[in-house]
Amino acid sequence: MNRGAIKGLICFVFLLFACPLLATTLLAPGDRLAIVQPGEAAFDQPFQINKQGEVKLPEVGVVVVGGKTLQQADEIIRTALKPIYNNLSQLTVTLLEKRLLISVMGYVKKPGSYDLAPDGNVQMALDAAGGLVPGAQLNNMQVRRGDTVSNFDYKHYLDTGDASLLPPLQSLDVVFVPASPLIGNVQIDFDAATLAAGGDGDTGKAIKVFGEVNSPGAFSFKSGNSIVDLLMRAGGVTRFAGVERIRVINGDAPELFDLKAYLDSGNNKLLPTLAPGATIFIPKDEEQIKRGARTIYIMGEVFKPGAYEGREGDSFLDILANAGGPTRYAESRQIRLLRTDGSVEPIDLQAYTEGTQKALPQIKPGDAIFVPEKTDINEKSWLKVAPGRAVMVMGAVRIPGRYEWSDEMSLLDLIAHAGGPNERADIAKVQILKADGGMATPTLFDLDKFLHQGGALASLPTIHAGFTIMIPELPTDPSDNKSQWVRQSPDSSIYIFGQVGAPGRYAFNDQMGFIDILSAADGPSAMADLRNVRIAHRNGSTARVSKLDLALYFETGDETLLPKVLPGDSIYLPEKNRPWLDEPKEDTIRVLGAVARPGRYRFNSSMTLLDLLAEAGGPTSSAYIKKIVVINMAVSGQGDQARTFDLDGFAKEPDFSKLPVLRVGDTVFIPDSKSSNWAIFMEGMRDILTTISVVALMGTL
Repeated sequence: MNRGAIKGLICFVFLLFACPLLATTLLAPGDRLAIVQPGEAAFDQPFQINKQGEVKLPEVGVVVVGGKTLQQADEIIRTALKPIYNNLSQLTVTLLEKRLLISVMGYVKKPGSYDLAPDGNVQMALDAAGGLVPGAQLNNMQVRRGDTVSNFDYKHYLDTGDASLLPPLQSLDVVFVPASPLIGNVQIDFDAATLAAGGDGDTGKAIKVFGEVNSPGAFSFKSGNSIVDLLMRAGGVTRFAGVERIRVINGDAPELFDLKAYLDSGNNKLLPTLAPGATIFIPKDEEQIKRGARTIYIMGEVFKPGAYEGREGDSFLDILANAGGPTRYAESRQIRLLRTDGSVEPIDLQAYTEGTQKALPQIKPGDAIFVPEKTDINEKSWLKVAPGRAVMVMGAVRIPGRYEWSDEMSLLDLIAHAGGPNERADIAKVQILKADGGMATPTLFDLDKFLHQGGALASLPTIHAGFTIMIPELPTDPSDNKSQWVRQSPDSSIYIFGQVGAPGRYAFNDQMGFIDILSAADGPSAMADLRNVRIAHRNGSTARVSKLDLALYFETGDETLLPKVLPGDSIYLPEKNRPWLDEPKEDTIRVLGAVARPGRYRFNSSMTLLDLLAEAGGPTSSAYIKKIVVINMAVSGQGDQARTFDLDGFAKEPDFSKLPVLRVGDTVFIPDSKSSNWAIFMEGMRDILTTISVVALMGTL
C-alpha cells in the first residue's frame, strides 16, 4: 500500500469519528486541510488556508474555502479540480488541524503574523513574537477584530494568573501592544529607573502629581489608592511644600486638601476621593501668586519662568537674566512684549546682539514677556509660523513649503533654504507673487541670467513676508507627453515641424541659436530637404519668412548663413522631391483623392496620366478608378474643363490614344468608392458652372 493510500485511510478513519462535528464547523484562516488524490505527489503536503480564506491547488491556483463547512469546501475543490483531473472518485478532503492566524504588532521583539494552536491565547501570541520589549504598556493592550477593539489589562493577568482576564482569540485577530506614554517620540535605550521616577501612568486615566514633590509625574490609577498613596509614589513633598493648600481636580470639580489637618487628626473623611484622570498640585509654602504694582511676568522658553518683582531701572536683559536666560529651544527673533494696555511689541534679541537693532524696549511693571519655542523646519504644522512672517516657495525646488522670513534675507537665501532648484526647474522664469493691500501682483525674474552673468545683489527682487515664490518646471519632451505643453509659456517657446526627428514645441531662450533648437528636435531626418528650410519670424511688427540653405552651411561652416531665431518663431523642414514651396501651383499638377501620396507634382509633356498616378503611389484599394476626374486649366480663352477617365476599362483594353491630355496647372481627382452616390453625382454634373465650382473646391484643397 503506497503512502497516498495510507494517508487516505487515515483521513477516512478521522472523518468516521469527527464527521458529526465537522459538518457544522466552518473553516477559518490558518486551518490545515489534507487533500488526497492517489498517485499525485503534488497533494502529499497539507494545505493551509491563508488570511484571505484561500488555498492554492496544484494546476488550478487559489480557491476560496474560508467560512465554508468541510463538505462545502470538498465540493468547491472538486469543482475546481474536475477540468484538470479525469478521475476524482478517490479524492478526499479532510481537516487535519484547526489553527489560528494571529498578527502581533507594537512593542514586541518580532512583530508579524503567527500560526497558533486552536487553544492559543494572548500570552502564546506574545511568546511567538519574541516577547515584549522594554517600554511596553501592559495595562492597556488591545485585541482588534475587524472594526472592534477590545482593551485588556495584561499586567493584572500577570499579577493574578487569572486566564479569564485575557480575551479569547480568533483567526485574523490582531494583538497590539502599545508603548508606555512615558516613552518619547525619539527611540532611545530604555531606562526603567528614570521612567519610573517620572511616573508610570497613561495619559487617559493617570493621576497627575506635580508641584512641590520630589518626583512629579503621571501615575497609573489603582482603585482604592488615596492621595497619600499618590504623594508617596511621587517621592513625598519637598520642604517648600504648602501642604495646607493642596489642590485636587476630579473631572471639573476642584477642591482643596489640607494634608497637615489630616495628619493631625487621622480622619479618613478628610481624604478626597480620586477618580481616573485626577490632578494633584502641591504649591509652595510662600505666597502662591506674585502680584503687585511692580511685578513683571516672563513666560515661555526661559529656564525659570515666573513672576518677578521689578525694580526701578530694570532693563529687558535684567529680567531675562533673572529668569535664567533663553533655553536652546527659544526663538530669540520673535520675542513678544505684552503691555498692560493690551498692545504687543516684537523684540528681535538676535538682531540686537548682532548690532542691527539699536535698542531694546523699556520694561514697565505689569508687562509680560513671552519667549516662543523655536520652529522646527521638519515640523509640517503651519501653525508654527504665523502668516505675517512666512514666505511660500512652490514648484520645482527640492523642498517646497512655507518658510519663516526675515527682511535681511534675499531671494537666493530663500531658494537655498528650500533645497535649491531641482533638475527640471526653469529658473529663467521665476515668478514672484507680491501681496499688497489684499491684491496679488505677479512679476518675473531671470535667475538663470543672473547666475551666468552676475550683477548687483541690489538688483535681486525684494522679498517680504506674505510673498509667494513659484519656480516653474520645464516641460517634458513633447514626444513623451504632449499634455505637458500647456505648462510651457508660448512666449518662451519655439516651434519646429516637418522632417525632423521629434517635431514639436520646445522651450527656448535668447542664449540659444538655430543649431540648438534643431538638435533639440533630434536633427533633420533622412527625407529632409536641407536646401529649402523655411523660418517664420513672428516676433516683429509683421510676419516675415526667411529661407535657409542648411546644406550649404554644413558644406561651408559659414555661421552667417544661420538666421537668428527667437521665441515664437516657427521652423519648417520640407520633404525631398516635394515642390510645395519651390514652385507655384501653375507649374505643377495636383493629385487629390484616393491615392497613396496626394500632393503637387512636377510634370512635363513627356509624362502621361499613368506616370502621374505612379508618382503619387498609385490609387488606394478603395479608389473608384472608373470615374477619375481630370480638370484641365483654362487655355486660349477657353474655360476650365472637366473630363472623366475609366482606368478600369483602360486596363482591360489599353488604348494610349484615349488617355486624357495633361498640362501643368491641371488637377486630377480620384474619388473614393465609399463616397455616397459619387458616381451618380459625377454623371449628373453637366454644366460648366458646376465644373467651375469643383475647380474652385480643388484649388482650395
